[in-house]
Amino acid sequence: MASITGTAVQVSFRLPRQSLQVSNGFSGLKSVTFSRQRKSFSSIQLQRAPMRSQISCAAKPETLDKVCGIVKKQLALSEDTSVTGKSTFAELGADSLDTVEIVMGFEEEFGISVEEDSAQHIQTVQDAADLIEDLVEKKCAA
Repeated sequence: MASITGTAVQVSFRLPRQSLQVSNGFSGLKSVTFSRQRKSFSSIQLQRAPMRSQISCAAKPETLDKVCGIVKKQLALSEDTSVTGKSTFAELGADSLDTVEIVMGFEEEFGISVEEDSAQHIQTVQDAADLIEDLVEKKCAA
């Protein structure tokens, strides 16, 4: 069984029936199930939530740690305050100005530029880390 964690994406692969399941994964897609028997897909089930679809894999742990540190610093949170990938900026007490400052901190730390449209879709610390990973990867590929 393999698991990919990020925005709560879970992938499992089981033998000998060879089934692949993705569930509770990402914004806009509640559940996807693929089952393969005798070299053909016997069932495909999609359930859409009323949100946009976005598939992303988890950022590296070190990226998530840096993002958590930047968020704590920008929001002047105490060391004992728990900040995880599931933490939302709203839960941590960030207003719109705080969020802009946090994004500026990300840009400075990682040497990237976050477009306003992308920044508006960041809800959780994990969303930010995943976006940063994507932008850093694109920067390195260019």
